[in-house]
Amino acid sequence: MIQQELAENFHKALISKDWTLMRTLMRADASWTLPGDNRISGTAHGVDEVLARAELIASYGLNFALEHVLVSRDNMALALHNTARRGELVLDEHLATVCRIEDGVIASIETYLSDLDGMNAFFAEPPE
Repeated sequence: MIQQELAENFHKALISKDWTLMRTLMRADASWTLPGDNRISGTAHGVDEVLARAELIASYGLNFALEHVLVSRDNMALALHNTARRGELVLDEHLATVCRIEDGVIASIETYLSDLDGMNAFFAEPPE
């Protein structure tokens, strides 16, 4: 099933910081939207911006625990539990990274979060 394989490879690329692999999973015009008001919020347009967003998120030292891969007829979502500590700041959030798939690759990503205030605080400043 293409959705399961894409989800597993997306997670693998994220935890191993394999941006070359991640690029192969996406359309050139892919987008990624995250909620909030911080350094990683908003919409990244195009695969280069999406990869830059993934690199920025990973630079904060997150642990990306994959809890479930959820599939629909055509699309998929990763249920993740992200944790990290930066000084006094602690990130502990559950999220769904929902991916729309076209022609066997990711066309767009939208992330849903359980703790928007915590995310805003954690990503307010550059990583150290």
